[in-house]
Amino acid sequence: MVLAMKPVNSLSAPAAIGPYSQAIDAGDFVFLSGQVPIDPKTGELVPGDIEAQTERVLDNLAAVLEAAGCSFADVVKTTIYLMDLGDFQVVNATYAKRFSSAPPARATVQVSALPKGSRVEIDAIAKKRA
Repeated sequence: MVLAMKPVNSLSAPAAIGPYSQAIDAGDFVFLSGQVPIDPKTGELVPGDIEAQTERVLDNLAAVLEAAGCSFADVVKTTIYLMDLGDFQVVNATYAKRFSSAPPARATVQVSALPKGSRVEIDAIAKKRA
């Protein structure tokens, strides 16, 4: 059996800034590329602190999840990339608002740089509903 994979795209999330899809629908699972805090209307990094950047990242992920027929309730794994682990508590509090019950498995790592100078990036894996 050949697995049919198809790209998922949302105009409500920023266009990919490289040769990749916003997400790939791989049957039972949707694999979302990392989102950075780019405003899809302007193509620019959102102004503000780490909380504002995290909110934008989560809004972008929500748009791609919706385009795939999913929501945050369907997310089973995320990875958070931070420029500064000192931002962990603020990011964690902002993130928790979207994953109030049965939060997904998660890893958080500090990195030396992120695209466009953002301070946070999050990717996700969602399980499609039957």
